[in-house]
Amino acid sequence: MSIKVYRDAWGIPHLRADSANGLVFAQGRTTAVDRAWQIEVERHRSQGSTAAFLGAGAVGWDRFARQARLDDTARRCFQGLDEDTAAWVTAYVDGVNTGLAEGARRAGEFTATGLAPGVWEPWTPLAVWLSHHILFAGFPAKLWREQVARLLGPGMTGLFATDGPAGSGSNGWLVTGDRTVTGAPLIGGDPHRFIEDPGIYQQIHLACPEYDVVGLAVPGVPGIAHFGHTGGVAWAITNAMADYQDLYEERLRRRGTDVEALGPGGWRPATVHTETIDVAGGDPVEVEVIETERGPVVIGGPDDARAISLRCPPRVRGDLGFGTLPALLRATTVADVDRAFDQWAEPVNVVQAADTDGGLLHRVAGRVPLRHRDNRLRVVPAWVPGHDWQGWHEPMPRAAVDGIAVMANERSLAAPLGTEFAPPHRADRIRQLLEASTSWSAPDMAAVHTDTLLASARPLLDLLAGLDGLSDEALRLRERLLRWDRRMEADSTDAGAYAAVRAAVVRQLAAHPALAELSAPAPYPDLFLPWLALVPRVAFALEHLLDDDVLPGVDRAGLVRAAVEEVASAADAPASWGTTHRLAPWQSLPGEEPGGWPELSGDHDCVLSTSSIPGVTDLSARGPAARYVWDLARRENSRWVVPFGASGVPGDAHHRDQLPLWLRGELLPVVTDWNLLTEERHDF
Repeated sequence: MSIKVYRDAWGIPHLRADSANGLVFAQGRTTAVDRAWQIEVERHRSQGSTAAFLGAGAVGWDRFARQARLDDTARRCFQGLDEDTAAWVTAYVDGVNTGLAEGARRAGEFTATGLAPGVWEPWTPLAVWLSHHILFAGFPAKLWREQVARLLGPGMTGLFATDGPAGSGSNGWLVTGDRTVTGAPLIGGDPHRFIEDPGIYQQIHLACPEYDVVGLAVPGVPGIAHFGHTGGVAWAITNAMADYQDLYEERLRRRGTDVEALGPGGWRPATVHTETIDVAGGDPVEVEVIETERGPVVIGGPDDARAISLRCPPRVRGDLGFGTLPALLRATTVADVDRAFDQWAEPVNVVQAADTDGGLLHRVAGRVPLRHRDNRLRVVPAWVPGHDWQGWHEPMPRAAVDGIAVMANERSLAAPLGTEFAPPHRADRIRQLLEASTSWSAPDMAAVHTDTLLASARPLLDLLAGLDGLSDEALRLRERLLRWDRRMEADSTDAGAYAAVRAAVVRQLAAHPALAELSAPAPYPDLFLPWLALVPRVAFALEHLLDDDVLPGVDRAGLVRAAVEEVASAADAPASWGTTHRLAPWQSLPGEEPGGWPELSGDHDCVLSTSSIPGVTDLSARGPAARYVWDLARRENSRWVVPFGASGVPGDAHHRDQLPLWLRGELLPVVTDWNLLTEERHDF
């Protein structure tokens, strides 16, 4: 087996091998060396065993991972792979296991926690993928609608329908050759996810006799699933915002050591066993794992007031769509990409692709069940007929590409498949920016990535403009905000003032008696609280709540009046937006960043989507987890950047080296010329 590892000036790995399986082995080994701590944390997350070294704070996730049967689902899905794909995934795992010891020696987190690197199973990459995406479709939103229906009435379930940013999202666009300087298409975008340190996306270059591909891989997962360029064809995705996971209220009863669940046909046996979560510095925690004919019980049990099971396509079908991954690497045309994504399952994505022969693609890929409309809105009773799955949505939606195609989680192509989508602001703004030129180049796309116009400010500012009887201080603040250019720039004190008023409006509205009942703690595990807390829900639905008379008896203008007076009378004037709007990445072992985390421009409805939670915090934990531009004229003209760097090892020269560029909106050139790379010496 001949394998060579090269690095560019940014430490990005470029791998060559004499076979596809040798190459994926090298990908697994290199990832383990560069990201050992990160991928071992993800393996333990998928198994529900992180509390053993992270402590009691991790028990909530571990309990869910075990109850949802993530690792077992991955094992089932691996067993369903065709022989060639299974061998390919196994080769990646072999590479990981070969490199983990070296990677662990480089990563001080292992010593700090006392964790020893473990052994990956053949299905572990599938488990890592599933644990990353099990909450991606936002099934806990159904728990929130259930709360609203129970406390305010069934007719109010749409009250917080935000078409808002509560779920994961992304920007993506495709510009055809008649709008570029080269006459060839460009594909650009940025996936919006929790910003993790190390990053969720790994820049990588994979080459063997069958193919030569650059793209953004997910550490712990073979191939390049989401964003890639083979030279002849390039592809990218965004979250389709489809609804494909259901929650069922279960009636459970014990029969000795057995458990039964009530379904439409009567009482049926459920599977049940007990697992133990080890907890660093604490007592072990026992977890009862129950699965009904609908799916695993993830909330409550036979001895609780309520039990809820989760039904999701990978558990039902035994398929995550991993056959897509090697097929994408071999793709040379849009038709190849299209066929590859026919196999895709989880999560459901909007896909765009273009090739050097003029092929274009804009479609949805994944598995969405056909079922009763109520399933998509709320928790449904397991014992009532009519809530079972009746097959799958086929064919998945697609659209022709005419000059420009945009995908930004809005209600468009995937509308028949979902319930809540992102507001149209990002998609509309991207389209407006792209239509302003017919001579786009890859470097030009940075201006789209970094646009900070906040269109969703309009309803609040409109109400502000109509107020009378304000104090002198509030009048001055109002006039200042009405002159504001609505750009959420880090150095803008006007943006900071707007954010302060917006946060005050959110708090005022959340405290209103009309919503008071929703402020009580929800009777669900703490893991789901981000979807169930009232103030964030009001924040994400604010544009809707201010723009429509959806809350009779609520004086919207009065709330805005109180908010602007509150901000205007504060002892300290609002600071610039970036003073409070700072990066706040997720770290499994949180540590202090020297000098503090940097200031950010943007906000959740800007194209530069650095999300805050108005009324709770201006800090940004979600944002562009990578940026890319794929150039179909010449792959070497493509650009990319990630928030941190290629290495997951603190102190490494490439651990933080891309952060300054990411903050400025700059993009690195994609290097594919082997003569410009530095070869590393390895014994494989």
